[in-house]
Amino acid sequence: MAKIDVQDIQGKVVDSLELNDAVYGIEPSSSSVHSVVVMQLANKRQGTHSTLTRAEVRGGGRKPWRQKGTGRARVGSTRNPVWRSGGVAFGPKPRDYSYTMPKKIRRLALRSVLSDKLANKNMIVLDSLSLSAPKTKDIKNILSNLKAGKTAIIVTLNKEDNVVASANNLQGVSTTFTGSVNVYDLMRHQTLVITKEAALKLEEVLLNA
Repeated sequence: MAKIDVQDIQGKVVDSLELNDAVYGIEPSSSSVHSVVVMQLANKRQGTHSTLTRAEVRGGGRKPWRQKGTGRARVGSTRNPVWRSGGVAFGPKPRDYSYTMPKKIRRLALRSVLSDKLANKNMIVLDSLSLSAPKTKDIKNILSNLKAGKTAIIVTLNKEDNVVASANNLQGVSTTFTGSVNVYDLMRHQTLVITKEAALKLEEVLLNA
């Protein structure tokens, strides 16, 4: 069982927490992490890009000159792909890029990232985190007290609206909750700031997967 200090919002150690090695202490699988990140990025693509084929470009209905006897190449339409203002050959069309992967691989990737954060001391556990009102300065001070670095992702047990609103204006800082934690968001932030309740909930979910 791995042990990690639990801090308060002032950055003082108030407790310690034992984390299960099956979730926070495995040998990271870089291939699983890469595959899941690629999948998540593909799923984010809108796929709305579109080009016009020669059949869709306006004009070109009349044959520009007769087939033979002019000395020029034969042409049936001024909207074929080799002409200026012609259609696009094999251009992109709207499509769905999303796909899915087995749950075991997705869970392995998440456990790999969590283990890597803990092993490299890029994981900070808070005893609790809640704000009475949205205030950017409060979150900024908390992250400063915790020495969270330039980029950090804050994970709470449930969605905390005041925490989300307070962190929205801070560059390099994101917020999420246990039900929405994903590999890509964890990877693109240097430090994971997570509440004690959220860390235990993630452990419970990933152990029972």
